[in-house]
Amino acid sequence: MARLSLDDYADASGADGTPAASGADAAAAARGAGAAGDVRIDDPGYLVGVPDEFQRLWTPHRMVYIQNGQQPGADDCPFCVAPTMSDEDALIVARGTHAYALLNLFPYNSGHLLVCPYRHIATYDEATPEEIAEIGSITQTAMRVIRQVSKNDGFNIGMNQGAIAGAGIAAHLHQHIVPRWAQDANFLPIIAKTKALPQLLGDVRAAIADAWPKD
Repeated sequence: MARLSLDDYADASGADGTPAASGADAAAAARGAGAAGDVRIDDPGYLVGVPDEFQRLWTPHRMVYIQNGQQPGADDCPFCVAPTMSDEDALIVARGTHAYALLNLFPYNSGHLLVCPYRHIATYDEATPEEIAEIGSITQTAMRVIRQVSKNDGFNIGMNQGAIAGAGIAAHLHQHIVPRWAQDANFLPIIAKTKALPQLLGDVRAAIADAWPKD
């Protein structure tokens, strides 16, 4: 699409000396000035709404949560589906016998991992001793690997049990491992509800998976 400036709208005066159209009329005239579908109006004076100082961060991938709700159905749990996919497609960094680790698709920080049992259970008290032991072992290994790869200064580790407690996927147990740096908090999360993530998920997954100890 062509980007229009004010010069591409109606002239300051028409050919007969009459004032040029303004507002919606000028916008309509501008749309007719070029080929169909060839025009984009980029001057806020010709758009609907009141301009302000805010930037808009468009996140269409979150429509799945808005349209369907945060809690998936019993047959489409993402933590049950992920192990059936390739490591790259599911963002899995390590697989164990009873549990596995994968990147959070909506990370708080780069390297934000989730440790999940393969079994579809909701809360920690439903886990077997073997599942608990492997979740703990994978968590310890993840901490060592992330520290080696990312040189972070600390971690937030925890589980949200149930939707009322803030669990995004309440039906499938998962533990968060969030690396933290001494100066990783800035004004964006506080005033703009936005996190700046310097690495792409695929690159983070590859770095952690490559550094994960091989059996």
